[in-house]
Amino acid sequence: MSAAPPASAAAPVNAPARRRRPVQRAVRWAGRRWSLTIGLAAVAALCCAALGAGWLAGQPPDVQHMDATLQPPFGRHLLGTDEYGRDVLSRMLFGARLTLLASTAAVLLAAVTGSALGLTTGYFGGAYDSLAGRMIDVLFAFPVVLLGIAIVAVLGPGEPSVVLAIAAASLPNFARVSRSAIIAEREREYVMAAHAIGAPVPYIIVRTLLPNLIGPLIVLVSLGFAYAVLYEASFSFLGLGAQPPTPEWGAIIAQARSYMVDAWWYPTFPGLAIFFAVLGFNLLGNAVRDAFDPRLRSVA
Repeated sequence: MSAAPPASAAAPVNAPARRRRPVQRAVRWAGRRWSLTIGLAAVAALCCAALGAGWLAGQPPDVQHMDATLQPPFGRHLLGTDEYGRDVLSRMLFGARLTLLASTAAVLLAAVTGSALGLTTGYFGGAYDSLAGRMIDVLFAFPVVLLGIAIVAVLGPGEPSVVLAIAAASLPNFARVSRSAIIAEREREYVMAAHAIGAPVPYIIVRTLLPNLIGPLIVLVSLGFAYAVLYEASFSFLGLGAQPPTPEWGAIIAQARSYMVDAWWYPTFPGLAIFFAVLGFNLLGNAVRDAFDPRLRSVA
């Protein structure tokens, strides 16, 4: 009778299969979630439009053709022209760049400041936690539009004011989530061990506690983009953000209000762009939230 092969001989054969299993599970999980596919497609289209605006537009967004004002779409101008003969498609593409830049700056600013505030208040507690909590409650209760008007009254209209207003409105969500997570983690054994070996407080917060917040913060960031796009368009529609002739989706709709009956394409296409951008970020955010949900991961 021949001797059985040693157990170590089968390990190299099974190791690649074991390495492929997480990838296969991830592919199966993504394939069963249509929201991830649609959200990624919409966000990718927005990014391509923003990055390739100069190449896709074909002409500058501010060039006026007074002999081709309010031309309908599908002719020389694919999405028509406005009251000054400017190409609507070109202005929308360059508006996507401005919207994406402003939304990214606002969400990152809110994520950094809100997470830092939540980390420190949750770790130290006491009077500092109470004072910061009341400030966050004020921001939660303050309407976003009024907050934007107040900031614009101090700094003047423009995209920097809009970025600060959106960041201030989004900051409480990051602060609340990070504070709750830190309160649950600060009494764990690994934090006590870091204290026991004399690790400094900044090291404990940044290197020990912060990695446990990566999942919830990624979910908040992905969902925060949807609100940032909507707020940015709303502020520009009210005249608080981008000023003419800067192409921006909300500002284009504001200018098109007087031509809604005679030139339906003028406000319709920028409105659809805002709709699909917000929908895409919402679907992507929901998919990311499901990915970090341990209950759904166990099912997948």
